[in-house]
Amino acid sequence: MAYTSREVEASVHDVFTLLTEPRTYPDWLAGASDIRAVDDDWPRPGSKFHHWVGVRPLRVADSTKVLEIEPDRLLRLGVRARPFVSAIATFTLVGDDRRCVVSLEEEPAVPLIGTIVRPVMDPVTHVRNHVSLRRLADLAAARAPVGARG
Repeated sequence: MAYTSREVEASVHDVFTLLTEPRTYPDWLAGASDIRAVDDDWPRPGSKFHHWVGVRPLRVADSTKVLEIEPDRLLRLGVRARPFVSAIATFTLVGDDRRCVVSLEEEPAVPLIGTIVRPVMDPVTHVRNHVSLRRLADLAAARAPVGARG
């Protein structure tokens, strides 16, 4: 499992709002390009957003599905980038109305495949997720109300 966390100068609620707004993903998630569509009932469990992964001409159309959600605390997503990637990404947030720590755990959706590819993929995934959380932190801090910043 690849695990990454980062302290963010924004409230738990503000960061969670970014995590549950798919149209922000290309702004902070490394590798995300365009959001094609969002289900009307997003972010209810089972709902999806549909996206492109990669860069032209090597883009793949795929989707991300909400597996579990606890407002301002947890978002678990089933992510796919066919034909090779199927993973579970779990965002966990702790903090208050000024600062929070956001953690991202990402693991293969199929444990057997994870056992085989983990030695190669975990370090790559960790770097990607580190970059993504840094971008998320920068975006959240930039959007935070001036009085809320530490």
